Amino acid sequence: MNDERLTVDFHLSEFLHSEKAVRLGLDNTPDAVVLAAIRNFLAPGMQDVRDLIGAPVIISSGYRAPQVNAAVGGARDSQHILGLAADFIAPFFGTPLQVARAIVASRITFDQLIQEGTWVHISFSAKPRRSVLTAKFTNGVASYSPGLV
Repeated sequence: MNDERLTVDFHLSEFLHSEKAVRLGLDNTPDAVVLAAIRNFLAPGMQDVRDLIGAPVIISSGYRAPQVNAAVGGARDSQHILGLAADFIAPFFGTPLQVARAIVASRITFDQLIQEGTWVHISFSAKPRRSVLTAKFTNGVASYSPGLV
């Protein structure tokens, strides 16, 4: 698969790379349906985020094949599996909480945004809910509260 430029600032490889998949030798190649979701929802949505904050966005997790998602302990119904979600930071803009606040205050039509402490999780879909949550981790287990805390 070539490293297709999907938007002004993002290439396909940024949404497919997984350190966990590399470490464990897992295939993280998306099928045609997932590729379409990345091209039509995730990449344009992330470009909107990049344009909003005016700073580089570093994606730590985009698409996850089901076996990769299981290996990282992701939710069984994770939007990462569908190619609709990304975890990221934007350190030249601010903290994950500052990034999340900027997105919530914008007109970006995200499906779900979760401030996860050291990163932001965002997903996009055809029917965006604009759900906003804050994750709290206790002994490695996440619990979620509505809004940004």
